Amino acid sequence: MMRSRSLASVATAALVCVALAAPVSGQRGVKVDVEFSDWNTSTPNAHPHDPAFGIDGTLWYTGQRAQTLGRVDMNTGQVREFPLPGRHGPHGLVSDRDGNIWYTGNAAGLVGKLDPRTGQVTEYKMPDPAARDPHTLIFDRYGILWFTVQGGNFVGRLDPKTGAITLKQPPTPRAAPYGIVVLSNGTPVFDLFRTNKIGAIDPKTMEITEYALPEGARPRRIAVDANDIVWYTDFARGFLGRLDLKTKQVQEFPSPAGPQAQPYGISVTPDGAVWYSESGVEPNTLVRFDPATKTVQTWKIPSGGGVVRHMVTAPNGDLLLAYSGVNKVGRVRIRKTT
Repeated sequence: MMRSRSLASVATAALVCVALAAPVSGQRGVKVDVEFSDWNTSTPNAHPHDPAFGIDGTLWYTGQRAQTLGRVDMNTGQVREFPLPGRHGPHGLVSDRDGNIWYTGNAAGLVGKLDPRTGQVTEYKMPDPAARDPHTLIFDRYGILWFTVQGGNFVGRLDPKTGAITLKQPPTPRAAPYGIVVLSNGTPVFDLFRTNKIGAIDPKTMEITEYALPEGARPRRIAVDANDIVWYTDFARGFLGRLDLKTKQVQEFPSPAGPQAQPYGISVTPDGAVWYSESGVEPNTLVRFDPATKTVQTWKIPSGGGVVRHMVTAPNGDLLLAYSGVNKVGRVRIRKTT
């Protein structure tokens, strides 16, 4: 419940500007300052895994080890946790248009829905027991819920109106579907963490197309920008990657901390900047990449981070992060300086 604030101007969050690649001729990168705010989980050792934005302006998180979903009022700092029925091991979560919170029961082979007004949880069991560990989920523009199943090697579709679940395995065996985003045309795109591939699934036919990345790449999380360019964090090789699905062209940019950076959680803000965290350094870092100028800024995360496994962008442009190893969740506010 405690809240701590740290301005990026202090020494612990000093701004570092590093060129990843040759800047575009005649252009300078826009520099920003950031302000970190964080809150403790109510339950010690909750291991907050993923964050989400609630339609009422709140920050939600999965308490993976506490078997809870948490809600933070970012105006008052009040934290409330909702217990789940059994050992669900909540992993990913997302809000629907009515304010219900949907989550993946990673340890229970299900997708769950929490009604925050009543605390009631509805469970949607996987139709195939091989889909044992649902991972990350997202709604498309029609209100259909799409999700990945990491160890079971599936991509799933859940219709909230009927509860019907359809599962599809990618062509590559043991590929480990991980993060998932939706393009502007409604196509879900996901990364295959145990491979050097990213997949896209046709929302009507459920046919999957795979796109190859450089050999040795291991995309951990993905984000998509306004031009439907897919950005990924290469956890194994220490790169930020860019994939154009139309041309199949890939560009890579070395992470500031080098080959051992282990970039993980990633998101794109409305200005087109790509943000991600390096989990292979202590404290973890927050990195901003400017696609126009190919330049970065880096901040140390004041709380240490403890591995930022996922981050999301709120409608107002704030970043929401879960600091899994230090049992905190946080908000990053961004202000342009140049």
